[in-house]
Amino acid sequence: MAAKTQIRDRFALITGASTGIGYAIAEQLATRGAHLVLVARTAATLDDAAARLRAQYGATVHTMPMDITAPGATSLVVDKLAAEHIEIEILVNSAGCYERGLVVDSDPARLRAVVDLNAGALTELTAALLPTMTQRGHGAIINIASTGAYVPAPHLAAYSASKAYVRAFTEALWAETRDTGVRVVAVSPGPTQTPMNPRSTALTRQPGQVAATALRALDRSGPAVIDGGVNALSSHVFRLLPGRISATLAGVLAERTQF
Repeated sequence: MAAKTQIRDRFALITGASTGIGYAIAEQLATRGAHLVLVARTAATLDDAAARLRAQYGATVHTMPMDITAPGATSLVVDKLAAEHIEIEILVNSAGCYERGLVVDSDPARLRAVVDLNAGALTELTAALLPTMTQRGHGAIINIASTGAYVPAPHLAAYSASKAYVRAFTEALWAETRDTGVRVVAVSPGPTQTPMNPRSTALTRQPGQVAATALRALDRSGPAVIDGGVNALSSHVFRLLPGRISATLAGVLAERTQF
C-alpha cells in the first residue's frame, strides 16, 4: 500500500505545466509548499507561469522548456535533475494534445504526434523516474487521462485511443507498484475549459476543479478517478453499452463538444 504522499518541501515535476490543468496542479501544489519543476514546449509561456507561481506563492520553481517527445528528451530531463540534485517526489504527466477529424482526412504525422505526446512521452518519463521512487519507498505519479479513455470516439480516434492507453498503463502500473509505497493514479477529466479547449458549456469543468480532484486522489487508494459526478456517471454508462452503440453515440457527442 502506498504511503501518504509527501508534498511540503518536496519536488514535483509537471509536464504541460504552463497552462490549463498542468498549471492548475502546479498552483495547488505550490499552495501546499511543494517545490516545482515545470516542463512545457514554449519557453516564454513557461517562464511567465513560473514567475506567477513565484510571485503569488513564494514557490521554488525550476523550468525546463522542451519538446518532451523529441529523441533524448527524457534523458535530458533526468540529467538536468541530477545536475541540480533534485529528487522528484511527485510526477504529473499532464502534457497532451488532440487532432479532431476523421482519420481518413487527417495528416498521418499529426496523428502520430498525438500518440507520441499523450502516450509515448508519458510512458518514457514514468519509466525513467519510477525506479528512484520505488527504491526509497515513497512517491506519486499522476497521469492525466480523459473521459475519452472510456469510449472509442469517432472524430477523436487517436486522442481517445491514446487516453485509453494512459488509463490502462496507469492501472497496470498501479498493480505493479502496490507494495512499493508509490501512489499511482490516472485522473480522467471530461470537457474542461483550457487553451486547448476554450469552449464553455454548463457542463464544462475548470482546470482548478480537475487539479483538486487529482490531489485528493493522492490520499485514496484506487488506480483511477474521474473528475466530476456527471462525467463519472456518463463514463460508466458508456462502459455498459454495446460497442457499436457507444462508439456511435460518442461520435455524435464528439461533433458537439470536446473531451
